[in-house]
Amino acid sequence: LEYFMIQTLNQKSSEKMKKRKKTQKCHRVQPPQLEQPEKMPILKGEASHYNADLHNLLCCCQCADVAFYPEDLSRVVEAHKIILCSVSPLFMLLFEVKSPADIPDASIVQMARSLFTVESGTAFTPAPCGVPPCVPPVRVVVKDSVFCSCLPDILHFIYSGAFQWERLEEDIKKKLKDPEKTEHVLEKVKCILKTPGKLNPVKDCRSHQIKRLYNTSLRLFFNTPVLADVIFKIQGATVPAHRAVLVARCEVMAAMFNGNYLEANSVLVPVYGVSKDTFLSFLEYLYTDSCCPASILQAMSLLICAEMYQVMRLQHICELYIITQLQSMPSRELASTSLSIVSLLKKAKFHNSDCLSTWLLHFIATNYLIFSQKPEFQELSVEERNFVEVHRWPSNLYLKQLADYRNYIHSQKCHCRVM
Repeated sequence: LEYFMIQTLNQKSSEKMKKRKKTQKCHRVQPPQLEQPEKMPILKGEASHYNADLHNLLCCCQCADVAFYPEDLSRVVEAHKIILCSVSPLFMLLFEVKSPADIPDASIVQMARSLFTVESGTAFTPAPCGVPPCVPPVRVVVKDSVFCSCLPDILHFIYSGAFQWERLEEDIKKKLKDPEKTEHVLEKVKCILKTPGKLNPVKDCRSHQIKRLYNTSLRLFFNTPVLADVIFKIQGATVPAHRAVLVARCEVMAAMFNGNYLEANSVLVPVYGVSKDTFLSFLEYLYTDSCCPASILQAMSLLICAEMYQVMRLQHICELYIITQLQSMPSRELASTSLSIVSLLKKAKFHNSDCLSTWLLHFIATNYLIFSQKPEFQELSVEERNFVEVHRWPSNLYLKQLADYRNYIHSQKCHCRVM
């Protein structure tokens, strides 16, 4: 009986405690809910038009320095040494970029001699320093009449990236309408594109097996005097380059070298407003369609250079790099970094990088508690400050609710469960 009485009392006591806790829980003030920050603006990258740029160079024939002729000199096909040499050691041999001793594959040397002849007195006569580059194109006679008739199609194939082999086959078949002649021409193209000492990249000749050749091969001619026809002078140093590549890849330089500007008739071209390293990175992009900034500040300098020369895709690449680097920064590093985000914002706005400037404003607003404690925060304009205050995270309302909740918890002599 005593045991039964004790168990009954314990049970009633437990039920009272549960009822009391439930009542307290119902009347307890709930902690405020922290809303999610606004979604950051999305920047979309621009597709590469590298192959199209170089193909357009062939179509417009700007800065052509090679003229191919049949033996009867009845017509002419113009091209560019820098593009041809970037895809084929045969053309390097033909234009004396390499000597026969540099090419271990005898078939390439034999093909060059049997297929082409460079007319004497027209090639390899560099203009003296300071003389306008109005040297006539190198005249090359094509000894094979069948190959010469297909040369425009072959050049379109090379300038388009040398990977649309099936299209080249169809074009030559339609033109020649003779299987033997078609095979004869295609074999010569394979030999021209062959890399000495390696497997033939066009052995089976299928588009999915042929990678673009000159987007990496043009790197061989980047910042080298080989075949260079223009020299940039920047910060007391000289940087050699090739007009054909510059004109194809940059509309501003195309206007500069083909218009009524002083640079059109000058070998030495001064460059102002950018550092040598930044300008080299800019040229590297023009030659290779890729860039890899070493830091956020270098990316911003490259973005400014890209805006100066109106190369929009490079500008977008730099924007994406800056955003990616900032997004990967932990909050502790963001609070201690000496990098001024407000300074980046000012530069982005000044150089018409609207996407980046909008993103940076959202970034400052999303990290309001960090940036509001920095001196640079005071450099924001009234309009920028208003934007940040409207879109700040956490919001003023949440911080007020949190303060009220803390006061309530302290008044109840309990420990705060939030923050």
